[in-house]
Amino acid sequence: MTNGATSIPTNRTSPSSAEPSSAETNPTAIPTASTETERTETPRPAAARRRPRLLLAMAPSVAARILDASARSRLTALSDVDLDLIAADFTTPEAAAALAEAEVLFTCWGSARLDEAVLDAAPRLRAVVHAAGSVKHHITDACWERGLIVSSGAAANAKPVAEYTVASVLLANKRVLQIRDAYRTERRSVDWDARYPGFGNYRRTIGIVGASRIGRRVLELLRPFDFELLVHDPYLTADQANALGARAVDLDELVRSSDVVSVHAPELAATQHLLDSRRLALMRDGATLINTARGSLVDQAALTAELVTGRLNAVIDVTEPEVLPADSPLYDLSNVLLTPHIAGSLGGELSRMVEHALDELDRYTRELPFAHAVEPETLIHSA
Repeated sequence: MTNGATSIPTNRTSPSSAEPSSAETNPTAIPTASTETERTETPRPAAARRRPRLLLAMAPSVAARILDASARSRLTALSDVDLDLIAADFTTPEAAAALAEAEVLFTCWGSARLDEAVLDAAPRLRAVVHAAGSVKHHITDACWERGLIVSSGAAANAKPVAEYTVASVLLANKRVLQIRDAYRTERRSVDWDARYPGFGNYRRTIGIVGASRIGRRVLELLRPFDFELLVHDPYLTADQANALGARAVDLDELVRSSDVVSVHAPELAATQHLLDSRRLALMRDGATLINTARGSLVDQAALTAELVTGRLNAVIDVTEPEVLPADSPLYDLSNVLLTPHIAGSLGGELSRMVEHALDELDRYTRELPFAHAVEPETLIHSA
């Protein structure tokens, strides 16, 4: 498609030249959630910058949270943008007029889907910069057919999730939940070694399900500890796993051998109830399951049944439904740390995602490829 606009370098690999993924050759494969190509290039001189017309597309409440004075100042410096126009959809006359002129959409949570009808109303659109993680909620096949380039903040969002996971691993192995409750109840000196023989973090085995961007970051953060690290991801070769400081194993061996199992695979049809009742039954007595990925990856009814018996422990940040019914036993079990989907970027961490997105916009203005471009060939198999 041509309309006389300046050409912007893309990060695309032609689908005809791409090798088939393991998810295509193995329907039970767990695809990695890393769908971006990271690049570094020598910056061009400031004089080479362009100043594209930009439209903010997200829920107004989200814009109020993420666009602080610093972000607004950078947006104004890098683009021609109306900071007072936040397009949750493109149906109002003001939003429709701005969409017709926009070269870049700066999106976040609450953005409308960019389907064929929307793109037909956006003849100048060339790029989407997403200041959050997954783009699946608003990027459609029509975007790729149109030739849009898309950047995601998944790399920035991976950091707090990985940090939450590592903290959970360390506290789980120290039996913090159980000891806190016992100490609160008994209020006396207790021989904790006798009550929890072998507890602690020395030489424990940690299993990572999915070598996604988050999974890899978790492995990186765990390497300094005295852990044996296992990983299951069919995309990963044994040598690649070794480079991450882990040993590649099949999923059954991982859940059978690990003191802590942490889930970092994407939500796909192939990963629905990846940890089902059979695999949960393979876990060691006293082992801990951590899920910061998506609730659908774990058979929640089967997990609840295991947790009610006290045989397993869990750190659960994602559930099905997103907010559990008030009578769910998971709220009250002493062996469960249940949090309301807070592992990802929240509070001050939102600034990191916005800065990441603004850096991508900066690259675009200098006619450089995105450092974290989303690739259409792999998005279908990723988070």
